[in-house]
Order: sequence, then structure tokens, then C-alpha cells
Amino acid sequence: MWVLALRTLKFRKGGFVAAFVAMFLGAAIVMACGGLLETGVRMAAPPHRLAGVPIVVTGPLTYGSEALSERRRIGPDVVEAVRAVPGVGDVIADLSVPAALTGPDGSVNSATEGHNWAAAALTPYALTAGAAPGGGQVVLDARLAAGARVGVGAEVRVVVRGVTRTFTVSGLARPDTAATVRPGLFFADAEAPQLAGSDGAFDSLGVRPSTPAEGLADAVREAVDGRATVLTGERRGLAELPGALAGGETVTVLAAVFGSWAVLIVMFGVASTLGLSLQQRAREMALLRAVGATSRQLRRMVVGETAVLAVLATVPAVGLGLVVGRLLFGQLARHGVVSEGIAFRQGWIPVSVGAFAAVAAAVGAALFAGRRAARTEPVAALAQSAVQTRWLTTARLLLALFFLVSGVTLAVVTATAMADGPTLASTAGPASVLFAIGLALLAPGLTRALVRAVGRPVRALSRLSGYLAVRNATTQHVRTAGAVAPIVLLVGIATGTLYMQSTEDAVSARSRADSVPADFALDSSTGGFAPGVLDAVRALPGVAGASELVGSSGFVDGADGSVELRGVSADGVRQTLAPAGLRGSIGELRGNAVALSERQAASFGVRIGDTLRMRFGDGVAAGPKVVATYVGSPQEEYLLLPADVLAPHTTVGLPTRILIRADAGADLAGLRSRLAGSAPGAVVVGHPASAGADGQIQQILVSSNYTVVAMIVGYAAITVVNSLVAVTRRRQGEFGLQRLTGATRAQVLGMLGVEGVLVSAVATVLGTVAAATTIVPYSLVKAHSVLPQGPVGLYPAIVGGALVLVLGATLVPSWRGMRTPPVETARSDG
Repeated sequence: MWVLALRTLKFRKGGFVAAFVAMFLGAAIVMACGGLLETGVRMAAPPHRLAGVPIVVTGPLTYGSEALSERRRIGPDVVEAVRAVPGVGDVIADLSVPAALTGPDGSVNSATEGHNWAAAALTPYALTAGAAPGGGQVVLDARLAAGARVGVGAEVRVVVRGVTRTFTVSGLARPDTAATVRPGLFFADAEAPQLAGSDGAFDSLGVRPSTPAEGLADAVREAVDGRATVLTGERRGLAELPGALAGGETVTVLAAVFGSWAVLIVMFGVASTLGLSLQQRAREMALLRAVGATSRQLRRMVVGETAVLAVLATVPAVGLGLVVGRLLFGQLARHGVVSEGIAFRQGWIPVSVGAFAAVAAAVGAALFAGRRAARTEPVAALAQSAVQTRWLTTARLLLALFFLVSGVTLAVVTATAMADGPTLASTAGPASVLFAIGLALLAPGLTRALVRAVGRPVRALSRLSGYLAVRNATTQHVRTAGAVAPIVLLVGIATGTLYMQSTEDAVSARSRADSVPADFALDSSTGGFAPGVLDAVRALPGVAGASELVGSSGFVDGADGSVELRGVSADGVRQTLAPAGLRGSIGELRGNAVALSERQAASFGVRIGDTLRMRFGDGVAAGPKVVATYVGSPQEEYLLLPADVLAPHTTVGLPTRILIRADAGADLAGLRSRLAGSAPGAVVVGHPASAGADGQIQQILVSSNYTVVAMIVGYAAITVVNSLVAVTRRRQGEFGLQRLTGATRAQVLGMLGVEGVLVSAVATVLGTVAAATTIVPYSLVKAHSVLPQGPVGLYPAIVGGALVLVLGATLVPSWRGMRTPPVETARSDG
């Protein structure tokens, strides 16, 4: 039977090619999602600027199990503790501060980072001209100097922490790894702490052993005793990327949610395609039974074919999976979901999972089809192979009910959810996938019923072509359902997820617009605004109010997950953010004070006058007094803190945005021009609805839906084309007989066109029902409406795209096949 299996692979190329493509692409997609998951878990960050040392000590990166969003510097006590560890040689302190070179007119030439000169040894940098910097001097990266057209001895203007200072270039330096290190500049070691405002603390320490010694990193880790994080190997680069671990959590959530989608869809796609291929060979297997083949032999042949095909498909899928994974990760990095300094990793585990998913789906479908063929008596098998009518088994019904109930359950959980964010999306999104699979399993019966329901008007409108199409679709409803099933999945996933995202976008945009009445935002391109800039902006003619804005995230003791933090100026928050339904006094938002939404106050168990136990994004504990509450929407909930309190606990250390409300009737164009010159590197942004930095919730929804769903929908589309082409090729003999009995080529193509429209219509109805399990509950929670928000033309575009796929995959191969004389095609089995 193994020899027969190999021979059937050779002579049944059409059906097996379809199954091969489904397994090949499906395995690659699962491997790619697995690679994203591994990347999020490992968070490998190869060092660049810190590549010259084997051990890096930096501030804490986590608070409990949660990643910190901001850098936390390490104090002199940690430095001394590391120096005292036996086996430690050099301990090199690193201090970073945002800096920017400016031209004579104050325009920013290059935004970069400044460091203490000792940190040059961490890369390492080497002087190519001049000498180390002293007071009032700076060493420039040679690439930076070339761009600014300056050399040793020249005076340069550098914006440091929002203040423009003049330095003399004492030297030029180049790194050993110039291709991967961002050009920077270096201040004198005695001057850098003052410029950075670090109060003697440092960002990181580079450790070199005095002699080769195993276990030195563990000894250093024990010495710092939780006050700092010790990094080695490919994780040393995390010290260069403060807050990057939060991106790892995002990628992990994304990969877990959409990876599970991908496994389900791929297994369904592979099983349906292979099942369709075996279904088309029903007569062949019936003949084998009739000439004496045993049930066991038939099962071995089917499983043997599938095993060979699965190995041939999954081996090359490893390379494609790596390519697809890198492309997906690159898109997420460009969208800001994860730092571009994180390296994509795809080891043997995601490869094994992807291969297993494809092979398991294929072998499962083969065992099911082989078992059914083997158990059928030879005479009955020959009769059933002519027109397939038997499709519903107990196992299939139970499986369909399982998926349908699972989809409805997730829809109910979504509709009754009290929490917003990734949890809501993670229950709403898979609902349509599960329900669509359940409907696809029942597609033969549903297809027959729906086609019969529209049969009379279709025959009336399209006459002979419609009559033949309806007759074929009802008589061969099992075959027709094989084409309907993948389109149900395509329409259901595309409609559900895209309208889910458009609803989120519309609701969030409306909420931000209502809560941010500011006319302009002033952004800093140099790393932050100095303390006096806010007063200077308020003094400009035409300014009604202004507030600094600091974005971060932190934690509330006893609450799960992180919470968004916004630092504002008490004197300008009413004019620029306008929180609705204020209770208490927002004017008291100074010093150790906080304001929060009523919903948050109830969740955290606090009232006005109580103390809120919390931690900033750098992990530092705080206990501000609740001075006000406001009525917030689920899309716009945050803790309001004084900007001058929150900013020191961020990596930059300064406000990076100022919100401005203009006077009524003010000359907006003139005000915009005046704002642009109010601070070095100031950039004016109109309609600043996105007042806060996008949180992890919005990042997950936007980037994951539009990037990963595109991949999954693409696979579903390929499965549609794959299945339809296989079905159409198999029917070439049928088309030949029709032409021999008097039908013209145009009539056959007309029949296929009507069939294509019927298939699309049935699949659209079922897919829309499946999509409703995602759209309706999600819209109820987000927009308090059963109808989704978003462009009306999105749904017709999805339906039209599905119709184009169906007609293209049906008519093109049929037209090509009918170029062969009908006598030859009529003799063929397809």
C-alpha cells in the first residue's frame, strides 16, 4: 500500500497540489506566530552601545511580574556593591541624557543622546582626533561631526534637557561597531551628572572581570540584592532600551491570541482541502474496495499519502515561516508596539508546533476520510461515489456544536464584560472564528437549504444557466459546501475583525476629541521642555490656557495590570483636557495629589480625601491624596498627577508636550507661528486629540488587527482559491459531457457564473452571521449600539472581494480547460 500511495501522489497531482499548498502555507503561518511568541518571551536585545562589556548592571526592569515603562537609575550604593564583588575588574558607569545639536538659527540639526566620557569604553569608542573632554567641552561622534560640518576646536550649540548651551569640540571619536551604534556625543565625566540632573545616580554599569571566572554574573546579582538587574548575553541591550519589556508583553499577548486563531484556521483549512481532495477520489477508493482491497489497506494508503505530502510541505515551510515572522515583527516594530532594538527569534519550538498543526490536521482528515471509505461496503461505495449525499455523522455534528457553542459563549462573555481593553478584544475576536468553523462544518445542509430558498428567483432571472446551477448546487450539495466553507471563514474573519477595529478607532477618536479641547500641542524634538517654557507659552498673545503633559504608565497597589498616568499643570488642565463631571478641586492637583475617574475610584476603593497607594513607571512608590474625580469613558481613563511630580519618574525626566487652548477669535495662524519659536526644537501640532501616548491596549488593537489579521485573511483567501480550483479541475469531465450533449461554451461558463454567485451569496450570509458574534457584542460594549462604527463601504468591499475570488478561481480554470476538445475531457476523471 505504501508503493500505491507513492504512485497515487504521482498521478493525482491536481488534488495533492491543493493539499500541499494548504499545508505549506498553514505551517508557515503558525511558525511565524510561534516566532512572535518566542520573541516576546525571550526579549533578546543584542547590545550595541554596551557591546564592549560581558555584564551590564541596570535599574530594575520589572515590578513583580509587570514590566516597568520607565528607566530607574541606580545609586552609588549599587556601584560600590558591584566593585566589592571578588573577580570584578573594571566597573564603568554610564549616564545618558537627551541632547540635540542646533544650528545658529536654533533649528535642530541632529537629535541624539549625550553620555559621560567614561561610557565611551563600553562600546568601545576610540578617539580619532583631539582629546577627552573637559569642562565646557564635548567629544562628537565623527559621523555627527561630519553631518554638522564641524571639527576639533569648533563651538557647537547643544540643547540638553531643554536648555541650549555652548560647548567646544575637544575631539572626535568612532565606535568599533559604527553600523549599529546611534551617533552620540560625550561630556566631561564631572559635568555629565549635572547636565543630566542625576544626583550622582547612573543609568547602567558595565562590568569587566579581572580574570576569567564562571559565575561572576550570579555573584554580582547576589551583591545588588534586587536593587538592580544584571544582564548578560543577548539581553544586555535591554539596558539601552528602557521600557522595552512592556513591548514584550504586548507581543506575547498578540502572538498568543492570534496564534491560537492561526492554528484553528490552518487546521481547518488543511483538513477541508485534504478532505475535498479525498472526497473527489471516492470512486477510486470504491473501486479498490470492489477489487479486493481491505479496509486496513485502504486506511494505510490514505495515511501514507498524507504523511509523505505533509513532510514534503512542512520542510520548506520552515524557511517561509522565518521570512513571514520577520516581516510581521518588522511591521510591529515600525508601529511602535515593540522596540526596534529587540531581535526576532524563532527556534525549534515554533517550528515544531507549526509542523505539528499542519501534519495533525492532515492526518486527522485522512484518518476520518479513510475510515469512512474503509467502512463502506464496496457496492454501496460505488453507488455513493456518483452523487455524494451522506455527510452528517455524529462526530461532525458534535464538533460543529462545540464550535458554535464556544463562539456564542465568547460573544456572551464579551457583551457582559465589565473591563475594556485586550481582554475584550481577546474574547470578541475569536468568537467569529469559532462560529464560522461551526457553520462550515454544517455547510452541506445549510447550503442545500439556502440554495433551495433562492432557487426559484435564480431560475427565473438566469433561465437555463440558473436552472443548471441550482440543480448542481442542490444535488451536489456536499461538493458545493466544500467551496462554501472557506469563504464563510474568509467573510466571517474579515468582517468581524475589521469592523471591530473600526469601531474601536471611531469610539476612541470621538472620546479623545471630547476630552481634549486644546487647539494646539507643542511637541519637543530635543527630549523635553525646560521648566520656564510653560510660562513663556502662557504669556504669548492669543493663549487662553496651557498645560504641560507627561505620559507614562504605573501601577496601583492591589490592582491587576498597569494604569495610564498623565502629568498635567493644575492651572491649565480645565482649558486643555476638560475632564467631565468633576468632583472635588482640580486646582489642588499640586504636589502629592492625584485625580482619577469615578470608575477607577470605585475599582481601587478610594474616595476624595483618601490616599492612593501606587507606583510610578520606574517602580518608585507613592501615596498621593485623591483631590478630585471625573466621569471618564473606558477609552479615556487615567490617573492625573502634577506634571512636575510625574516627569522625574520618566526616562526623559521632562514634559515632552504642552497643550494650548487659544483665545476665542484669536489669529490661529499667527499663534501657531509664535508657538514654533517659543522653545528650541518646538514642533506645533494642530488638533491634538491624541493627548496621551498610545497605551498598550490601543497598540494591541490597532497593530495586531491590521497586521496579523491581514495575514490570516490572506491565508483564508488562498484556501478559497485553492479549493475552488481543485473542484473546478475535477469537473472538467462533467463540462465535456455537457458540451457533447449540446451545451455551448458560453452556457457552461454562464452556469458556472451563476454557481459562483450562489456560492458567494450562501457564504456571505453564513459569514455575516458568524461576524455578528464579534461585531454585535463588541459594539454594544464600546458604542452602546448593535451596529458597528466605521466605513459603510467596508462590508461591500469584503463581499465583492470574495465574489471576485470565487468567480476568478472558477471561471479561469474552466475557460482554460474548455480549450481541450470535449471528447477528451469527457473521457477524463478530472
